[in-house]
Amino acid sequence: MKKKATTEVPINDVIAQRWSPRAFDPNYIIEDDSIKSLFEAARWAPSCYGDQPWQFILFNKKDATSWTRALNCLSIGNQNWAMDASILIVVCANKNFNHNNEPNQWAHYDTGAAGENICLQATSMDLSAHQMGGFDKEKIRNLSNIPINFDILACMVVGKKLDESKLSKIQKDKEGQVRSRKKLKDIYFINEWK
Repeated sequence: MKKKATTEVPINDVIAQRWSPRAFDPNYIIEDDSIKSLFEAARWAPSCYGDQPWQFILFNKKDATSWTRALNCLSIGNQNWAMDASILIVVCANKNFNHNNEPNQWAHYDTGAAGENICLQATSMDLSAHQMGGFDKEKIRNLSNIPINFDILACMVVGKKLDESKLSKIQKDKEGQVRSRKKLKDIYFINEWK
């Protein structure tokens, strides 16, 4: 299923084609080189001072025990569909700069850019990513031994979209929903806030 964004002006195809499905092919396995490509894309995201405050924890479906433990940190609603993806990534941001250990007020912003790079790289590879906020932060922190100086921002799954012919009626209804965004004129001002 393709759901290219209907834009008011042209944008890059990779951006227009990126969307967050909830129906993944449960049998698809992402090769290690493809996983490395996702993280390489994240590595080249912009960051304040070039600090790269992001850190990711990878859970691969090939490791069934760890995969199940990670899935159990997600909300029930997210577990129901995320289990069919190929990998799960926990997205973390270092609250302090690496070069001077002072608070980094741009860490979340920069880590968000790295996360989006993963999403766009996945799209360019004919894969899909879905970022989630529905998870238990303390559970995932304890499972992965994430240091307290890192904020846990999101969980993300990546996999191959389920072929449209294999979607259930419920999945077709959810996946087929029209993508919508605010009007372009409603997201920015010129010179001052109005």
